[in-house]
This record gives sequence, structure tokens and C-alpha cells, in this order.
Amino acid sequence: MSPSTDWSSPALDLPAVADHTGPFPHRAFLRTWSEVRAPEVPVHVMATDDAAVVLAERDGILELAGESDLTDYHSPLGAGTPALAAEVAERFRGRRFRFDSLPEEAAIALAKGLRAAGADVDSEQHHVTAVIDLPGSYDEWLAAIGKKYRHEVRRKRRRFAEEVGEPRIERHDEEAALEAFFVMHRRSAGAKGHFMTPAMEGFFQALHDSVGAVVDLLVVDGEPIAGTFSFEEGDGFYVYNSAYEPAARHASPGIVMLSLLIEDRIARGTRVFDLLKGDERYKFQHGAVPRPLFALWGTL
Repeated sequence: MSPSTDWSSPALDLPAVADHTGPFPHRAFLRTWSEVRAPEVPVHVMATDDAAVVLAERDGILELAGESDLTDYHSPLGAGTPALAAEVAERFRGRRFRFDSLPEEAAIALAKGLRAAGADVDSEQHHVTAVIDLPGSYDEWLAAIGKKYRHEVRRKRRRFAEEVGEPRIERHDEEAALEAFFVMHRRSAGAKGHFMTPAMEGFFQALHDSVGAVVDLLVVDGEPIAGTFSFEEGDGFYVYNSAYEPAARHASPGIVMLSLLIEDRIARGTRVFDLLKGDERYKFQHGAVPRPLFALWGTL
């Protein structure tokens, strides 16, 4: 095995070691990230017959490809990950590394192989994602979040209908929907409003075109009031980013959008509704539980 930038390796089609990690560990996302966000960063596609992992080099440190702020999950691919990790340690002997955003099963598999090859490996939990295991019906979900928050969801939906209009969730694939999402994002207050730079819009556009990201809009009388930018994979739904029209802030459009989106996904058979990185309180009020993410670091 030798480092390569060949994205055609069949091993990149293997399943992720960590289940329900969305598109993040896979070829389409990582290649898009590399080509759009970090074309100057050296990337190594490390692959064997039964495993693959994509590495990147930043400031002399070996990382998993995909910057942490934009890649919610890292995971190697394939059952042969421990052996592949050992080969990585041999190939990059003496190099410092930091592998972040790893669900526990991915961290265990990588650490096993690295340590078997004599690498010095430390680890810690450094982040969480927020994951809702959806029940079979919306009423079951309401019951699960408890009386206080069930009342809050219903109250805010009634208030929104009275003050803004009757909301509905619509899936849109046209460019106008993505632009509407960008406009709402740019109008956001504080740091969020500065996030959606032209370069970031280009990345989101590429995720939409090449990775299959979807835009759902909260619409009243044909006008978008809020929106989410998400990924679908199997029975999982991954909410990557969201925005709402600031003029409607008084009516809690974000909470209304989230409850309607959960209702819609339950009806469509989604079982894992992932709000991804971050421990914001509203996520857990809506029934999410934390999924620990780990970092491995040391010298190979």
C-alpha cells in the first residue's frame, strides 16, 4: 500500500466502520471537500482490499481528511481497518497525527491498529453529536419528549400559525431554493450571518450538486420562512445547517421547522434523525441523546 490521490479505489465504496455517519466518511463528501475547500492540502487515499481511509496533511500533522468544523463524523471504511491503520503507522513512521470526530467504534478500530504497529496513541472525548432515534409515529415522539416540551412545541406551532400563517414543509431541488437558504443565512445575526461567505456558498453548492444534499423549506403562502440543508442516507437524516428569516424570529420559526421536519421524516420512515455536532439545549429538548466523538493523537 502506498499513498495515492486516486479517488477511484473500490475500497472507498466499503461501509464505514461507524454506523450512521452519513456521507462524511465517503468518497463524494471527502473529494468535494478536498477539491473545493482545500485544493492546496496534500491528500492521501490509503486503501487495501478490505479497508480505506483518507488522510490530509496540515501544518506538519497528519489528519483525517475533512476539517473538523465542516465534517461532523470521521470514520475509516471496511472491516480491515486495524490492519490498514498499522500499515499507515509504518508508512508515516515518526509523523505526528491527530484524528478527530471519531465515533467510539471507529476510534477503537484505528487505535487498535496504530498501537499494534507501535504508535504512541492518546485519546479523549472531544465533542458530541445529537441524535434522535425516531419512533413510529409523531404522537409517540411528542410523548417521548415529555409534558413540558410537548406543550412548548404545540404552543409555538399554534402561535406561528396565528402570527405568520399556516406552515408547511416543502422539499425543493431548484437553485432558487438553495439561494433562498443562502439569503436567510446571510441575514442571520452575529457570527452565523458571517459564516455564509461566497466561498462557503460554493462549498454548499458543491455538496448539493455532488453529494446529494437536500433543501427543505418551511413555507407560508409560497414564501420561505426557514430552511434546512441536510443529507439522507439509508434510514438516517442528517441536518447539516439551518437558517430562518429574521423578521419572523418572534414566532420561533426554527423550532416550528424542526418539529414539522421531524413529523415529516417519521412519516417517511426515517429512524435516525441526527442534528450532528453541538450540545445546544434545544436539540436535547427535542429528544436527542449525545453520541460521543473521540480524538486520537500522538506520534506514529
